[in-house]
Amino acid sequence: MSNQKVLIIKIGGNSIDNVEELNLFIETIATIQTPFILVHGGGKLATDLAEKLNIPQQLIEGRRITDAETIKIATMVYAGYINKNIVALLQKNNKNSIGLSGVDANLIQTTKRVHPTIDYGFVGDLNENSMNTDFIENLIRFGLTPVVNAITHNGNGQLLNTNADSIANALAVSLASKYEVSLLYCFEKKGVLLHPNDDNSVIQTLNLEQFKQLKKEGVISKGMLPKLDNCFNALQNGVATIAVLKATNVLSFLNNTSNEYTKIIK
Repeated sequence: MSNQKVLIIKIGGNSIDNVEELNLFIETIATIQTPFILVHGGGKLATDLAEKLNIPQQLIEGRRITDAETIKIATMVYAGYINKNIVALLQKNNKNSIGLSGVDANLIQTTKRVHPTIDYGFVGDLNENSMNTDFIENLIRFGLTPVVNAITHNGNGQLLNTNADSIANALAVSLASKYEVSLLYCFEKKGVLLHPNDDNSVIQTLNLEQFKQLKKEGVISKGMLPKLDNCFNALQNGVATIAVLKATNVLSFLNNTSNEYTKIIK
């Protein structure tokens, strides 16, 4: 591993839906000098569009069931509007960027999920060979900031919807052997909360045993489950620093001027 640092920043939740918060977030990260890759979801916008088109949506433990109509919506929203809007905002803030789905340059190839009891539809699962790491490294060397969305493919022409938290994790792990990688999961909350309705009940450090207990007690649930599963997977696979934090607190975290975040520890 070299001394060069790379950040994987994943943005999701209401921070994408809120125009002012998204603009502030982009303005903030555009000032970061360390090379970074931005990964985004956008589930709420996809859900809103599906409702307008009368296409029922179903989530199981924070993961979307993606039928034939929903994969079309996900592609339109993730790889289309959200991705290009974020790239445009980065360009506005003088951060030269390139928007990518997993299809582009064969960046992320996945396999359709097979589950013994649940049909997840067109959902893609990652493996150790999914990432085209060489391409990402070339973009970093060229000075471009990749903005990666959740649409992947199976190599046989089928688009698949892949959890954006998992993509951020896989990118971080794939680069960890060559760079000092930090993985930051950013959304509208200050971190992982001990009391979900109290924004100030941030758990400052979280290890695997604590996570399992809080999951058992139902304190941590829904969309936070896949996020934290990915955090601990990254920790076990060489990623140097992992944190869950409010989108607008990224700089204060990187500059060690705030304790409003959850750091994932062994």
